[in-house]
Amino acid sequence: VQLAESGGGPVQPGGSLRLSCLANRFALDNYDMGWFRQAPGKGRVGVACIRKEDGSTWYLDSVKDRFTISRDKTKNTVYLQMNSLTPADPAVYQCATDCRQGWADSWGRGTQVTVSS
Repeated sequence: VQLAESGGGPVQPGGSLRLSCLANRFALDNYDMGWFRQAPGKGRVGVACIRKEDGSTWYLDSVKDRFTISRDKTKNTVYLQMNSLTPADPAVYQCATDCRQGWADSWGRGTQVTVSS
């Protein structure tokens, strides 16, 4: 099982990025998928989740109404659309094969997001 994130980079406050998580060797439909982030000096936290059964979603309070998680079955990819980015959002963003850190058995290497003017 392999996951590969992409789409990170530098952005100005108020800007947008779309992160992608491509799965190799397995179908994303078989998993709840989560996006997590870890800022320097802080622990990793869940940001968003999409469930396999019905596509329902969950978001960290601080990103609600700004971030959107989605998946494209035809591309075997999960996305995280991030709008209105703030200086509180910079981190390494990772996707994983569960919405709960302790239950995910596969993680991507992460993609760096920086927000600065």
